[in-house]
Amino acid sequence: MNILVVGGAGYIGGAITDILQKTDHKTRVYDSLVYEESYRKPVDFICDDVRNMHSLRKQLDWADAVIWLAALVGDGACAINPGLSEEINQYSVQRLADNYNGRIIFTSTCSVYGAQGGILTEESPTDPLSVYAKTKLEAEQYLSEKNALIFRLGTLFGVSDLFARLRLDLVVNIMTVRAAMEGELTVFGGEQFRPLLHVKDVAEAIVEYVDSDFTGIYNLHRQNVRIIDLAYQVRNHFPDTLIKQTEMKFQDSRNYRVGSEKVITELGWKPKYSIDDGIIEIKELIQTRRLKDVSNPRYTNQAYLTRFNTEIMDTKVTRIKREVLVHAR
Repeated sequence: MNILVVGGAGYIGGAITDILQKTDHKTRVYDSLVYEESYRKPVDFICDDVRNMHSLRKQLDWADAVIWLAALVGDGACAINPGLSEEINQYSVQRLADNYNGRIIFTSTCSVYGAQGGILTEESPTDPLSVYAKTKLEAEQYLSEKNALIFRLGTLFGVSDLFARLRLDLVVNIMTVRAAMEGELTVFGGEQFRPLLHVKDVAEAIVEYVDSDFTGIYNLHRQNVRIIDLAYQVRNHFPDTLIKQTEMKFQDSRNYRVGSEKVITELGWKPKYSIDDGIIEIKELIQTRRLKDVSNPRYTNQAYLTRFNTEIMDTKVTRIKREVLVHAR
């Protein structure tokens, strides 16, 4: 099977390509390297932007299946440039649906549910509160009539692979780094719940079901955890860590719990990696000094795009328009 991993140089893509290399599938990565300077894996690679449909269509013609990971990810990152977020997260998926009839695996987010009480299932009403969540929900609609399997992901954590950058804007990862580096965790509020999931569990689910007949929408998470309980779980690995709990400085609407019984019952999926597994992975990176400058903005989507967004995106748009004009002649 020819599998095109769009956005395959990123956090989830790193784990996916590792798994795919152990299969009989032929893998090709299509990625614009927004956060990276190079792609060094022994995998076929196309460096380009999902907005360049002329280039992407050639790869779609090759592919039996498309794993679509390309997106600007996170509430803060998408709020920087809502129009650009819509173009990448939403309208590029619309063009995918219009130009491709093969198998599609799409990663959405549990943020589409917004702030609601109780355990939220795939049948619960959606109420996206951010540009990120709204664009993902709209993208889901474009794929509703396609041969598409859509995973609504919980908040990820853990180490993906040896190449992809570590994300330090994810709650488990950043708490672990701060406990290791600063010996102190400040928790604002703490009663908020997050549905957590290891990045490798996402990758394994995607690869396992890429050539299946399953379609539709499935929540994917391991467990719902209160932020304050997570802080104490991190402290179990760093006993000298001081936890400071204060009132929230702002209204944090991201407080929700989800259920993943549907994917467990219908697809037979089970997560393998625990929160402790993720904490241990990050802890080892810090203690062995394999993660040097944790303040580097490239580890945080919002910080990086705030600093470099205009330069990076203007350059890419200019290049894409130039290429499209050249091909049109």
